[in-house]
Amino acid sequence: MQPVLETGAPDGFGLWPVAEAEPFGYLPLGGGLSPAEVGTAVMCIARCNDIDPGLDDRPPRPADPLGSFLHGLLTFDTPFAPGGMRVTDRSEGTTFTPGCCNGLEDWRDWHQVLDGGGPASFGHDPDPCAERLGDTVRLTVDAERSDSPVIELSVTELHDLLRGAERDLTGFLAAAAEWGARYLPGRSASVTAALTRALALALPLTRPSGTTAG
Repeated sequence: MQPVLETGAPDGFGLWPVAEAEPFGYLPLGGGLSPAEVGTAVMCIARCNDIDPGLDDRPPRPADPLGSFLHGLLTFDTPFAPGGMRVTDRSEGTTFTPGCCNGLEDWRDWHQVLDGGGPASFGHDPDPCAERLGDTVRLTVDAERSDSPVIELSVTELHDLLRGAERDLTGFLAAAAEWGARYLPGRSASVTAALTRALALALPLTRPSGTTAG
């Protein structure tokens, strides 16, 4: 299980260094990303929230290019980070991926599945679905298909996978905080706080000295 962010092509983006990314591809998030990969992740999340203030009470968009681009990310109460959890069964060659319109903030819905709270859907096109059946959790790759591939895990296995995925998210957040101090001085704290909201996490701890982002 990996938390993955839906990416888009940089298309001449120049506000900070970014890595190449495929449109509608997925970038696995974690503490081991390079600075350019972290830059790509922040770009994609900020771009997804780059929406002019409308009838809401957000302040006007600033005039400077950097402030303008970050405005939606910094002013939405719940910024959106497209993606979710990707689960791969290497033995069967089956991959469960988040569908369209699913966000990484929904990752806690997996705990509701573990608690027996009923099936949970994670987007559409495809329509991935997870449900608990006794001591087993069944992941259906596309619930709209009668012949959809499935992945079956024990409750214990999924619990362990979720703990690892949460570590990946917190590791990415710590890497993003370090990245922001370097590439977005003066805005690092506010960007980190916005990413924290987008990923439904607590604020990250400072990265231990002597470690790097990749």
